[in-house]
Amino acid sequence: MSAPSVSSVSVTFPDGAQRTFPAGTTGAQIAGGISPSLLKRTVAMALDGVVADLHDPIARDARIEFINREDPRALELIRHDCAHVLAEAVQELFPGTQVTIGPVIENGFFYDFYRNQPFTLDDLQVIEKKMREVIARDRHFTKEEWSRDRAKAFFRDKGEAFKVELVDAIPEDQTLKMYAQGDWIDLCRGPHMTSTGKVGTAFKLMKVAGAYWRGDSRNPMLTRIYGTAFARQEELDAHLHQIEEAERRDHRKLGREMNLFHFQDEGPGTVFWHSKGWTLFQQLTAYMRRRLRRDYEEVNAPQVLDKSLWETSGHWGWYQENMFAVKSAYAFMNPRDENADQRVFALKPMNCPGHVQLFKHGLKSYRDLPIRLAEFGMVHRYEASGALHGLMRVRGFTQDDAHIFCTDAQMEAECLKINELMLSVYADFGFVSLVVKLSTRPEKRVGSDALWDRAEQVMLRVLKRIEDGSGGKIKTAINPGEGAFYGPKFEYTLRDAIGRDWQCGTTQVDFNLPERFGAFYIGPDGEKTQPVMIHRAICGSMERFLGILIESYAGHFPLWLAPEQIVVCPITSEADAYAEQVTEAMLAHGLRARADLRNEKINYKVREHSLAKVPIILAVGKREAEERTVSVRRLGSQEQRSMTLKDAVVAFMDEALAPDERRAKASLDAV
Repeated sequence: MSAPSVSSVSVTFPDGAQRTFPAGTTGAQIAGGISPSLLKRTVAMALDGVVADLHDPIARDARIEFINREDPRALELIRHDCAHVLAEAVQELFPGTQVTIGPVIENGFFYDFYRNQPFTLDDLQVIEKKMREVIARDRHFTKEEWSRDRAKAFFRDKGEAFKVELVDAIPEDQTLKMYAQGDWIDLCRGPHMTSTGKVGTAFKLMKVAGAYWRGDSRNPMLTRIYGTAFARQEELDAHLHQIEEAERRDHRKLGREMNLFHFQDEGPGTVFWHSKGWTLFQQLTAYMRRRLRRDYEEVNAPQVLDKSLWETSGHWGWYQENMFAVKSAYAFMNPRDENADQRVFALKPMNCPGHVQLFKHGLKSYRDLPIRLAEFGMVHRYEASGALHGLMRVRGFTQDDAHIFCTDAQMEAECLKINELMLSVYADFGFVSLVVKLSTRPEKRVGSDALWDRAEQVMLRVLKRIEDGSGGKIKTAINPGEGAFYGPKFEYTLRDAIGRDWQCGTTQVDFNLPERFGAFYIGPDGEKTQPVMIHRAICGSMERFLGILIESYAGHFPLWLAPEQIVVCPITSEADAYAEQVTEAMLAHGLRARADLRNEKINYKVREHSLAKVPIILAVGKREAEERTVSVRRLGSQEQRSMTLKDAVVAFMDEALAPDERRAKASLDAV
């Protein structure tokens, strides 16, 4: 039985006012009835929060919002429409080119094309010019619903074989929509803005790449053209500047220039740390150890564990495709030898099962809780080779992992304590603009609703305290249904020096692992009680966090973190002995220094060490040797300052204190 038709609909406006209109009235008609200027500046509408074409008829009671180009929701529409404009421009310039798909992606859009001669970067400027012509025509977007037979015949007649295939792929229960912009027509789900002119001119084509049709190497190779678009030119300019800055700061490029690390085919996705890079890694690790030593016990669990443990934890079932399994080489070569150990082991992809084993070793009382176990544990996870990306995406990495075993009553205090530590650590590295999101229960989960209710109530209170105590610097949000299957979690997203966001820290409540492994403590009533297990990571992957730091600092590290803090450069060979004395004085007081005694001109040495981002270069000559002074040049500055050797050592020692050490010194001075 079909639903009864309605003769009128009630529309609620953002201010709460309600009006009744004949069923089928469009958003454009309502906007135009309010004022012509509203209609002119409106590009789309939202019905009950869902963005729709402005000319769609309204068939039910709904809350309506009118969207203009400056509305954040319009950005996706601008980029979507720009992809359609790109496709029209390409087919005008290069007849016979087939269009395939053109979705919106993060920061832009792309469209895939098929032609005998792939596009090149040289074509992009010509295509952009044609796109501006298409936009200037300001053709209206109009939508029609077509039958599949009609759509397939239309595309078949145009020689658009890929579009015919796309029509066949659309489920029968979905409406097939065709959008026209003047004479050019495309298959699309929509929605769109009102006309091509609303795209504006703040767009740019960025690059070309190859892409197989539907991502299958057995299918034809297409040319993918990437672009970006914004509502305003200033936003596009800022985005292009950010890209330029990101390229300049690329940690892989700086890693080569600073001689920090490299990758090679024999160890895909694993880092070959050079001496300077390993020093940087160890400085970060030492800092984190100092931050943890008051409240955490540092432990270390095995990297290779029997498959049975991972079956108990659930990782073998949930996470197997991301794990590395191993046997002894002999067992692998001799699978029928009964005397060989034929057990299957796994390289650990995470530290938590090992920490549960450490907690279980020996009887625990409620008086012992909370127990906080921390580990800088090397873990291995399989990532597809195409997904590997420098330090940001690797197969072997170190987690600054910790697990807190506590009572239910201690959970809120522990979450707040973790948050306080995280915010302090991030601030020490210059990350003060953060977003903290609470991800709540997913549809597929373990644990009772009562447990989830309790955990989410606690974490909601913590989230409010985080926001209230931040002075507006920290934003908070809820991610409904995005929690782990074993419990709700906080995610901490940092904003770097050029405005990019990085998700790093997590705090996760776990009802699953303690139950699976039978972990318990003896409660006040003398009964076995299951602890609450809280997973937390601050850096997450130490390697990735270092990649973020390299890019955020652009390699210009504060003195305490710089892998090489000071290089002493004699101006002439007569000053070599004094340069070595200066270097020895620096080393004797804990500074990372070396002398560059090569027979090269001082300007050459300064340029080289500046490229390697050495924070301090000390130039010494005959006069400095006689006066026991040094000439100090800072990275990024042309100015030089003369200091006595003693004053320089004292000043650099103070400057080289890490933020936590500086706070400790200040508190001692205040005693």
